[in-house]
Amino acid sequence: MDNAKEGDRDGGGAAPPAFQAAVQALRGSRLRPQIEIEPTRAPQRLAPHAYALEATVVDGDQDLADGRLVLLHDPDGHDAWRGTFRLVTLVRAELEAEMAADPLLPEVCWSWLTGALSARGLSYGEPSGTVTRASSHYFGGLSERPAASQIEIRASWTPREGLGGVPDAAGHLASWCDLLAQVAGLPPAGPGDASIVTLPQRRDPQAR
Repeated sequence: MDNAKEGDRDGGGAAPPAFQAAVQALRGSRLRPQIEIEPTRAPQRLAPHAYALEATVVDGDQDLADGRLVLLHDPDGHDAWRGTFRLVTLVRAELEAEMAADPLLPEVCWSWLTGALSARGLSYGEPSGTVTRASSHYFGGLSERPAASQIEIRASWTPREGLGGVPDAAGHLASWCDLLAQVAGLPPAGPGDASIVTLPQRRDPQAR
């Protein structure tokens, strides 16, 4: 993650020092090996400064889940954010049909996000988002494909700023990767995470 590529829209000298520091923390993070992450094109109109990452959870040659994380910064602050930084995410994974039909699944998935942040002791505010379940059925020339179900989490939250107005960007990235791992059904990363409940027996993962 040392190279910025397209994710660094304005993380160079023209950006405020607090934003530059947050971006450097994201670039320098070291994550569990099953998560492949790289910078991607940042959105242009959500905030004066933005940096984006995309990630895929892999197991051998199979993709288990994927997602995108965007760090936004407005030095003048934003009323809705109640701060100068905002994190925005999209996380997706395929599920078995019976798991997707569980009426408690949306609440459980949202708790995975808030639980991942709390588990690392991160301070944040103004969380909002949606959890969407979708099913696809194929017909005609595609009728041989099995029906597929997918879970999608869209969310945003305000990371609290620390010394120099810089949030713990690396910590929030690690929590986001914890969420990705849970959605993908990976086992906890370490003994301290043994209480985390992961998604059991997802649908057959996609071959790469």
